[in-house]
Amino acid sequence: MQIVQDNATTTAGLDVGFAEAGSAARSPFADYKVIRRNGAVVGFEPAKISVAMTKAFLAVNGAQGAASARVRELVATLTEAAVAALIRRQPQGGTFHIEDIQDQVELALMRSGEHDVARAYVLYREERAKVRLAEKAGKKEPGLHVVENGARKPLEPQALRALVQAACEGLAQASADAILEATLRDLYDGVPMEEVRKSAVMAARALIEKDPAYSYVTARLLLHGVRLEVLGEEASHAEMATRYATYFPQCIARGIAAELLDPELARFDLARLGRALKAERDLKFGYLGLQTLYDRYFLHVRGRRIELPQAFFMRVAMGLALREKDRDTRAIEFYNVLSSFEFMSSTPTLFNSGTLRSQLSSCYLTTVSDDLEGIYEAIKENALLAKYAGGLGNDWTPVRALGSHIKGTNGKSQGVVPFLKVVNDTAVAVNQGGKRKGAVCSYLETWHLDIEEFLELRKNTGDDRRRTHDMNTANWIPDLFMKRVMDNAEWTLFSPSDCRDLHEKYGRAFEEAYLRYEDKAARGELKLYKKVPAVQLWRKMLSMLFETGHPWITFKDPCNLRSPQQHAGVVHSSNLCTEITLNTSADEIA
Repeated sequence: MQIVQDNATTTAGLDVGFAEAGSAARSPFADYKVIRRNGAVVGFEPAKISVAMTKAFLAVNGAQGAASARVRELVATLTEAAVAALIRRQPQGGTFHIEDIQDQVELALMRSGEHDVARAYVLYREERAKVRLAEKAGKKEPGLHVVENGARKPLEPQALRALVQAACEGLAQASADAILEATLRDLYDGVPMEEVRKSAVMAARALIEKDPAYSYVTARLLLHGVRLEVLGEEASHAEMATRYATYFPQCIARGIAAELLDPELARFDLARLGRALKAERDLKFGYLGLQTLYDRYFLHVRGRRIELPQAFFMRVAMGLALREKDRDTRAIEFYNVLSSFEFMSSTPTLFNSGTLRSQLSSCYLTTVSDDLEGIYEAIKENALLAKYAGGLGNDWTPVRALGSHIKGTNGKSQGVVPFLKVVNDTAVAVNQGGKRKGAVCSYLETWHLDIEEFLELRKNTGDDRRRTHDMNTANWIPDLFMKRVMDNAEWTLFSPSDCRDLHEKYGRAFEEAYLRYEDKAARGELKLYKKVPAVQLWRKMLSMLFETGHPWITFKDPCNLRSPQQHAGVVHSSNLCTEITLNTSADEIA
């Protein structure tokens, strides 16, 4: 059935709804554009919809039937309906794709009861789509050349197609053709072969939002590049079932030679461990997971990765099994749990297990003492712990407040804030093994005289020398403060140098000690203190939390009252993520 002939100067087939830009005077539809199939953007002309509908009736009813007054009125009504449906989507003007316009024509015909005409219209659209696809398939692939290892050679579309099809294997929702089309579109003559592989990854990644299956396709394409980087040659997934066993001992030897891995790993039965690697588990990765491993976790020598996913998991497992009696068997057990994603270790364990510095802990809690040596020793500890991926929680409450007397110099203290600025900059300067930036959270108890400045540390305004834009902060709140808020009472701020034992108490003992210090202040025995309305301070806490997300609200008394280690000491703070509550002191790091 021929509805309309294509030609070079008029609308092709039923590609209706547009006219060349500038071909007519401004109309009510001047703010609307149409995207043609070749990507050209042209003006929107509803008259073309009427022409197409008339030709559709002509093809079904013949020339005499299509020319009747009834058909002309029906075409006008249906055109108005199709245009109105399009305009409702974008009432302020916009762009329609040609397929969207044809969909509305089809819907209008169906809703009007003209099923024969609608059926003919649908069949014609399908016929034209097949013709376009055949024409596209008949075109020769672009005569592109690629550069690999310094040599220029023609691009092999068949090899690229085979790579993409292998990545889509078993994923019915994924289309290799869509990825290939996007990949070839971004290439140019003389492109490095590495960029061709990256283009395929990027093309697949762009489709993830359309279907989650493309996340696995993208991961497989990325994995192909990782294998090439690690092995020095291309290897298919099928080949990896045997390649892993021979590659793994070489990987361990190379890591030891580069002084990255513990030489003790060489004493494992590497052949047995290599045979235990499950290549099929490489396919369990989605794109984001594999890309994160590649960027942060895989060991590298001068920027070139030496680990593949299963070797990475086995290296971690070997580090965990170093002190086991039957460590080969235990390493395989640990590997199976990790590589099957039944359990995943924390980031420091994944970073450092099996290396020369096997620091496996995630979080550290420290208390800073009130002297210059202790303060800078704490900052030094922060730097060393951050170096090997530790997250830090510092208790700064013992450090004396602004204006406090310094006996050694007969001067006055600058308070805790300048030191926190150093902590902030140390966290930025010492990143976690070059893999992620350092992370620290500083805690201050609510009765500390510097608490008001502490609340403002993350503000974007004010003296930048007294701001910590990269450090987390947390407010260590005793229950007594919340009682004062509820009672609309005053709250007294002290310097820790005047009330050393206050930070070491909680619950009823804290309340009794706090009231004694308030009495001392009232009698004039304490010179450095400040009274503020508890509600006012609470509102400032909430406003800063709303404005900057800091300081976090943490509660001292519940953490201590529920601590199973009350016999061992006091919980002075939590950690970076506020989920660990262990006792700390000048001599105890948790």
